Amino acid sequence: MADRLPRVPVREQAPEVRATNFEEVCYGYDEQEAMLEASRCLHCKNPRCVSACPVNVSIPEFIAAVAAGDFKGAASVIARDSSLPAICGRVCPQETQCEGSCILGIKSEPVAIGKLERFVADWSLQNGSCDAEKAPSNGYKVAVVGSGPSGLACAADLAKMGYDVTIFEALHKAGGVLEYGIPEFRLPKEKIVAAEISKVRSLGVRIETDVVVGRTVTVDSLLDNEGFSAVFIGSGAGLPRFMNIPGENLNGVFSANEFLTRNNLMKAYRHDYRTPVYAGNKAVVVGGGNVAMDAARTALRLGADTTVVYRRTEKELPARREEVHHAKEEGIRFMMLSNPVEILGDEKGWVRGVRCIRMELGEPDESGRRSPVPVPGSEFEIEADSVIMALGTSPNPLIARTTSGLETNRRGCITADEDGATTRPGVFAGGDAVTGAATVILAMGAGRKAAAAIDRYIKSRNA
Repeated sequence: MADRLPRVPVREQAPEVRATNFEEVCYGYDEQEAMLEASRCLHCKNPRCVSACPVNVSIPEFIAAVAAGDFKGAASVIARDSSLPAICGRVCPQETQCEGSCILGIKSEPVAIGKLERFVADWSLQNGSCDAEKAPSNGYKVAVVGSGPSGLACAADLAKMGYDVTIFEALHKAGGVLEYGIPEFRLPKEKIVAAEISKVRSLGVRIETDVVVGRTVTVDSLLDNEGFSAVFIGSGAGLPRFMNIPGENLNGVFSANEFLTRNNLMKAYRHDYRTPVYAGNKAVVVGGGNVAMDAARTALRLGADTTVVYRRTEKELPARREEVHHAKEEGIRFMMLSNPVEILGDEKGWVRGVRCIRMELGEPDESGRRSPVPVPGSEFEIEADSVIMALGTSPNPLIARTTSGLETNRRGCITADEDGATTRPGVFAGGDAVTGAATVILAMGAGRKAAAAIDRYIKSRNA
């Protein structure tokens, strides 16, 4: 019976309505819809969905509780392994992880694991969060650099183990990329991000904002002078990349980082905030990842006729399918197999257009995707008055430069083993600071692994 039930659709704002506001696109399941969708689960003896989840949530167990109407029990199951379920349920690439491994997906549609996780997490926030079990204090202090997903996950796990944890955040608000990078219409800040961070604080974790590690304090001083037994670096990858083509210094050219940070953290989209961001009348977004989709959909909501320029085909787009689908529904155009070669300016130094060249796919590159190759003589121009570069990011080199014995690779990422241990004893790292820009859930998985490794490290030194 379960494999014949169709996937329960999720209610959403109509495209023509949501394209004009910053309210959340997806409404999520109600109780009856969640129970019906949960009843589709086959409860496999060997659940591939669990091993495909970077934080190893006991997915069949929490889904069984939802199907039975035991939402509190479902929240308790998730809380064992995830500190940010309301966030993960909204932004995880489930189609390539848990849902991508669901047996139902072979002949039908997989169970909507992400939407069910979101339902349980939202229910828990509305009806009293399910508190995770916490060990008594063990007297040891651990510092966490960065309050993004890897830092929050690491801090929460360490606090549950009994450690005295302090997070040091460079910005004035906690959350990292959750706060400044992902738009409000995908991840509500007060309703979801602030609420999830409050749960981490309730474990006893302290968060000190406006602390730039490498300037205000250093990793060395935290270990040598402040009494911390270990440090976890989860500072993310906030250094934007550009193409180094002519015209990138024109007015109206932004990195996606700056564009999204101004809009999210500085509330540029709100008329009652005096922190506007320029989107122009015709915006071009360069890139094909989730950040490119976020930037394009944000520019559209700010009034710009928006085009995404990507050098491969739609099949190679790295963005979540749901985000691409939503972007198309909202009216964003996609110009595939195209790559900018110059940004054109007017006599006043403002963007007036983008010169591009057609591309074709050649042999696969080191990532396994076919490398785009320019087609000679195929250049053309696009009219634009703003250009947003969403080409990925690298870690800020400040922490590595100010920490003795900390090695980095050629991309500027901190060198660490699979458990997060770096070349400096007592210093661990994870998330985008190690891998370069990746997903929220992979950063959380790295934070959890590092927390377990930090626990082993401290115990071995004090045995």
